[in-house]
Amino acid sequence: MIWEITRIALRGLRANKLRSVLTMLGIIIGVSAVILLTALGNGIQTGFNEAFSSLNTQITITPVQGGVPGGGQARDLTENDMKALLDPRDAPDVLSATPVVAGAALLQLPGGGQYRTSVTGTTADYLEINDRDLEAGRGFDAQEERTNAKVVVLGPNPVQELFQGNASAALGQEIRIGSAIFRVIGVVEATGQQDDVAIMPIGAARSYLTGGDDELDTIIVRARSSEVVSAATEQVTEILSERHNIRDTAKRDFDVQALQEIVSQVNTQLSILTIFTAGVAAISLLVGSVGVANIMLVTVTERTREIGIRKAIGARPRVILGQFLLESVFLAGVGGLIGIGVGVGISLAGAAILPQLIPDFPAPEVDPGSIIFSFTISLLIGLIAGGYPAHRASRLRPIEALRYQ
Repeated sequence: MIWEITRIALRGLRANKLRSVLTMLGIIIGVSAVILLTALGNGIQTGFNEAFSSLNTQITITPVQGGVPGGGQARDLTENDMKALLDPRDAPDVLSATPVVAGAALLQLPGGGQYRTSVTGTTADYLEINDRDLEAGRGFDAQEERTNAKVVVLGPNPVQELFQGNASAALGQEIRIGSAIFRVIGVVEATGQQDDVAIMPIGAARSYLTGGDDELDTIIVRARSSEVVSAATEQVTEILSERHNIRDTAKRDFDVQALQEIVSQVNTQLSILTIFTAGVAAISLLVGSVGVANIMLVTVTERTREIGIRKAIGARPRVILGQFLLESVFLAGVGGLIGIGVGVGISLAGAAILPQLIPDFPAPEVDPGSIIFSFTISLLIGLIAGGYPAHRASRLRPIEALRYQ
């Protein structure tokens, strides 16, 4: 009996091929859109995590500007504060600490070109811990750091203004920064963040730009692993609170921020955005369900006499119900399968082509969950949208159906 119902249902669909294809089109578009948009969202999230994976162990410490909440004057961060954070007895989960002093200076070329930019004085590991790659040249080494060598690594913005964006032309050039002449030894790649900068040894920055004191604008701490970031953050906070004589946590004169927390927050927002965009795409599935219901109602109306004849010769209501319900599920199911093929195909093609056309564009990643979800929804659409028309067909009285013109 099941085979007979299936054969009759397929014959009915073949009799109206164009209408069947147009009915499935809404399901195809909806399913493929859900898969594609979910893949794009997953690709963006993966690209973000890869870009910031090296920063997951980073903790940034900055002094509070102005007065401390609740009264009092904020104390500066110092070299001794940084050294205290490296004590393995008090901070066993801290791997390293990098000092940073910041300022601004006018960069001047001997030929007359000039550009004002921010200046970062730090240690030789600064570029590594901030995951900054070099477009040309090199960073300064530990020897140049110890001797306060007058060398500088420029960001892409100063290079654009002073050397027309030619990183190779900038290498080896002498440039006046503040009251001293520095030699350009490297150019960092553009990232869209902290591109307007000149990076030099911390001693050189203090000697020629910010003064000779030991105050720090930022301390960048690295935890030993991403699993101990929380513990390292607590250790850093306790050490600085003790050194700054802070008993009330609301009156701390420093801020401690683990970048892992920021990455986690952004990941949460990206996940919400992916779900939202997939939900918007799923609206087309709702439209497709209206199409399926409409076509099935039309089909029942057109085949009223056929239904009457079948019931007159003994067809039971559940057989009629099964026939039309099977037609509806078949339309939605086949549409869902084609939609899966289209969505996965476009996603894979995009993963292969987009990164070549647009550098650093995150490749779409197909999520098996979105495939299962969208196909399940397409089958439910067939059951729900075809349920009422199928029930209506099964409840027709034979004598009324035979009289229908």
